[in-house]
Amino acid sequence: MKLITVNFLACAVKGCKTAAASYPLHFRDAELELQELEFQPEFILNIIPRIDWEGLRVMANELGFPKIPDTKPEGDALNDEQLLKELHKLLLETQVVEGRLCCGNCGHEYMIKEGIANFLLPSHLGLIILSG
Repeated sequence: MKLITVNFLACAVKGCKTAAASYPLHFRDAELELQELEFQPEFILNIIPRIDWEGLRVMANELGFPKIPDTKPEGDALNDEQLLKELHKLLLETQVVEGRLCCGNCGHEYMIKEGIANFLLPSHLGLIILSG
């Protein structure tokens, strides 16, 4: 699971839909793997406006990445090739192959196996069963 994906995920438990603590999900026991890719500065420049920066900072800190800037880069900061390369490495080249994503609101854990997070919920956590 590429780290860019996690920036767009929140807890799927029904009671967490409106809870602020359901995002970002927090990594536990994450096993990381780097897959080198060709540097794509245009992609990074286009994705930065869509990134939840505070969520990215939390994720990067939890995984032990060097500190990223406190604020989302804008203007001249977007010309900093080193920053764009670091973001490229973090968002596109780093993958979680095993571990868990945990909700800060309800504590539910989503297992990550072979790079795929399982977001299927047991019925008691959000499935609405219709009878009739």
